[in-house]
Amino acid sequence: MSEEPEVPEQLPPYRIEGARSSRSSCKGCRKKIEKGTLRLGVMIEGPFGSGYLWFHLKCAAKRRIEDVENAYGEKAWDEGVEVPSIESLRQIAAEAAVEKQTRKTAPYVEIAPSGRSKCKQCAEPIEQGAPRIVLLRAVEFGNQVRNGPIAVHPRCVAAALAAPDNASEEPGLRASLRQNSLDVAPAAVERALGELGAVDG
Repeated sequence: MSEEPEVPEQLPPYRIEGARSSRSSCKGCRKKIEKGTLRLGVMIEGPFGSGYLWFHLKCAAKRRIEDVENAYGEKAWDEGVEVPSIESLRQIAAEAAVEKQTRKTAPYVEIAPSGRSKCKQCAEPIEQGAPRIVLLRAVEFGNQVRNGPIAVHPRCVAAALAAPDNASEEPGLRASLRQNSLDVAPAAVERALGELGAVDG
């Protein structure tokens, strides 16, 4: 009589643990999860079977608080593992939500807080107190492309928009700059717009 085949162990939907090595990366912040750092695993079904997406526990609280609450509801950690209170993680989630709501949307005008920054187009310094324009530029992360903010001189906007990795739209740019820069003095915004040169919109 042949033996019954072994049934593979079913992974639980969530797992909270100290990282067993420093090889995993957080799917939230994309940074390495150092050995011993608390992480949350969210089980997924892939083409090669089941596995976990790993997050720093605090990154998961910022981005996937429902998964964190489900993991806490299931007490998805081994005995002896010390985890922060769910209330503290909910507070992190609430603060992240407020930050997301108040985050500015590019393109916008801002005032350079110091003289240390350089224009991403011409590489020359941007003077402290001078208006600068924040645009979007496509950045590759492995097989993914994301849009990241860059700051340029108003006079360099036309060249930045013509760059192959530009991710900001030229039509309607002036209107968008006014709409997204309400926290900047109108005179400073208009000064920046006046230096844009031959930019459509």
